[in-house]
Amino acid sequence: MRLDRRGLLGLGVSTAALAATGGVTEAAAATPRAVLPGFREGHAAGLHYVTGGTGAPLVLIPGWPQTWWEFHKIMPALARRYRVIAVDLPGIGGSRPAAGDKKSIARAVHGLVQALGLGPVHVAGHDIGAMVAFSFAANHPAATRTVTIMDVAHPDEHLYEVPLLAPPGQPHPWWFAFNQLRGLPEQLLAGRSRYLVDHLCELLLVDQSAIGNRDRALYAAAYATLDTIRVGNSWYQSLHQDIEDQKAYGTITVPMLGIASLASPYLEYQLKGRGTDVRIVDVPTSGHFLPEEQPDVVVEAITALIG
Repeated sequence: MRLDRRGLLGLGVSTAALAATGGVTEAAAATPRAVLPGFREGHAAGLHYVTGGTGAPLVLIPGWPQTWWEFHKIMPALARRYRVIAVDLPGIGGSRPAAGDKKSIARAVHGLVQALGLGPVHVAGHDIGAMVAFSFAANHPAATRTVTIMDVAHPDEHLYEVPLLAPPGQPHPWWFAFNQLRGLPEQLLAGRSRYLVDHLCELLLVDQSAIGNRDRALYAAAYATLDTIRVGNSWYQSLHQDIEDQKAYGTITVPMLGIASLASPYLEYQLKGRGTDVRIVDVPTSGHFLPEEQPDVVVEAITALIG
């Protein structure tokens, strides 16, 4: 489907999506292993990561409800020029749980950077990962070369203006409120995450084939347990703290790239006042899942930023 140009994500809304056919039980039983030829897995500072390539280090941070695998289409091309490190967020995919606020997650990513001896890095994030990437640049400027924000800005007080009831025909980010609840989400979703990702995919993908059945099975399985559902909830339950943290952040002085799908028409407005060197790439042919719907565009934009 085509998203309304006003978009769900213009006020900092975040999500990811998966579509699928077939039942939940069959999907869980057939979940494949995420393996990307030419890349290797590792664990450091409590985080699971997948890495490959040589050159300047580029850290990729995924969103909800996805894993490092959301970058599998862009990683091979980027690894021809850079050392790519795609991480799993704390509590997902073998990464050790941490507090859900974006400053704490950015601290965990910084610990990984230090443990791997990477020095200053380029950091790029999508969705929740974009919030973390911004927080990384704000809290660890000496460790940041550039920062790329895909589709979702760091939370600020605009989130409090999201209406309870959306106008007819306009999608509504209901999951922001849903994930605030304690106890109910995991009761509804444990072992049934494919229903959630089916809905999100239909809502936020332009090209429904961009995230295939194998990808969907991987993502659904990653958020199928009580614990992983609670972890995802925590990223939204911490938004109030993120908003307070944002008030204390200074201006980002490293080059900052915003890549905006048609779901995020306000990203340029949100980023322009937060950095001294802000560049925007609009991708009106893509829904929210930029690395999977328009991987070539994302690779070109990141490469143009980093050099």
